[in-house]
Amino acid sequence: VQLQACGGGLVQAGGSLRLSCAASGRTFSYIMGWFRQAPGKEREFVAAISWSGTSTYYTDSVKGRFTISRDNAKNTVNLQMDSLQPEDTAVYYCAAAYGLGSARNKDPKWYDSWGQGTLVTVSS
Repeated sequence: VQLQACGGGLVQAGGSLRLSCAASGRTFSYIMGWFRQAPGKEREFVAAISWSGTSTYYTDSVKGRFTISRDNAKNTVNLQMDSLQPEDTAVYYCAAAYGLGSARNKDPKWYDSWGQGTLVTVSS
């Protein structure tokens, strides 16, 4: 599976951005996730969504502000980010993993396909 993310940019605190990730190849039974990496920090989990879209997972700091969704007909996964804060500034990566269960979907080492990353900058 090849992934390409887009939608990053510069936004003021309190603003919104929508990231999109287009997948090429078969994504049946793949869980899709978003991770981010700020300068000098390790890559961290942001959100994930099951193949069916019925299960979603978020890191605590984005709950209630970010929404992950997917459209399997279009092979896309989106991350709607609202009420953005300066601490959300990072390069955001989409990732895919086949058949990954909920116990591991927050750990980047279990994902085997990654997009190129898109920069999100939130100014105060």
